Amino acid sequence: MKAIITDLDRTLLRTDKSVSEKTVQVFNKLQENGVKVMFATARPRRAITQYEELLHPDSVATLNGARTFINNSSIDYSIPYESAKKMLKDFLQIPGCIISMETSRGIYANVDIPEWAPIVTDCFPEIPDDCGSVFKILVSNEKVDLNEHINSLITEDSYFSVAVGTLFQIMSKTATKLNGVKAMLEAFEIGPEDAVYFGDDNDDIESLKWCGIGVTVKNAIPQASSVAKDFTASNDEDGVALWIEKSGLLK
Repeated sequence: MKAIITDLDRTLLRTDKSVSEKTVQVFNKLQENGVKVMFATARPRRAITQYEELLHPDSVATLNGARTFINNSSIDYSIPYESAKKMLKDFLQIPGCIISMETSRGIYANVDIPEWAPIVTDCFPEIPDDCGSVFKILVSNEKVDLNEHINSLITEDSYFSVAVGTLFQIMSKTATKLNGVKAMLEAFEIGPEDAVYFGDDNDDIESLKWCGIGVTVKNAIPQASSVAKDFTASNDEDGVALWIEKSGLLK
């Protein structure tokens, strides 16, 4: 295997968002052996800085593949402004929707979300003048089941995935983790048969199926585990590092 690609939350990271010393040592040995290390995450790049500094990935696909960073450039797949405005307008018609929007200039939201530290705005459904490209719209609602509305609210050029069962992530149809994974492997001239992918959730399924070996952690959702070729311990048990140790890649 020439590349290790891993999701972060609930896969590589422990539940408290930490990375164990064991994982750091394993990833250092991987790179010493010439194996490329790549991240594929739903997070924006600003939210993975500490993990890049700790594990030194060769490339990263962020925002579910909406922005993939390779060397000193990025491949971007954004939501057209008119589509974003229409979806924002329609979601605002549903009482209780918490809406945020990831852009090239940061995250905007209609309420404060302390964990994300967004720019709070009341301009929705208008797009802030200085936001740049729109990469992702995130919606949750504690009072209304959005599953009953989501398909009628997204535009034809967009799709959605659900994280942790309640957070709806809407992106351009061209923005997928799989497209990010394909771009990263192509940049290093590595075929999918020579790549291992680790994941746990809905947005990992395509990559788990496409890469030579797809591995899910013990805490993965059943839909992801059903397509995996192999399995490992949970994220809190350093499942990714344990699988790599047993694989022989560190010899």
